Amino acid sequence: MRDVFVPREAWVLSGSVSGWGDSVVAECDAVVFLTLDPEERLRRLESREARRRAGMEFDEVAWSEFRDWASRYDDPSFDGRSRVTHEAWLNQLHRPVLRLDSAKPVQELRDAVLSWEPRSFPRA
Repeated sequence: MRDVFVPREAWVLSGSVSGWGDSVVAECDAVVFLTLDPEERLRRLESREARRRAGMEFDEVAWSEFRDWASRYDDPSFDGRSRVTHEAWLNQLHRPVLRLDSAKPVQELRDAVLSWEPRSFPRA
């Protein structure tokens, strides 16, 4: 990831990178953290998965287990990838963090990012 992103003048890396992507995040100027209501997040997950596997055979048990795992993201007692672990990760970054509600229209999210002027933080 470092070879792909860091040499570029500007780049965006999307997804949960806590742990495995920390060396790349150390090169970031800022982080954008998108949140979403749990019900809407699961609805979008199911919709994406239905489109992805349209016309294909798939393992219903595996899908059910994955959906159960994903549904626990907002449960503070869940020990997997969760909102609690992401918040802890964000708090130790030493980078400006812009928090946005991804229920907003894409254009509004884009405009919020483009108009944001993050404060400078010393690099760790």
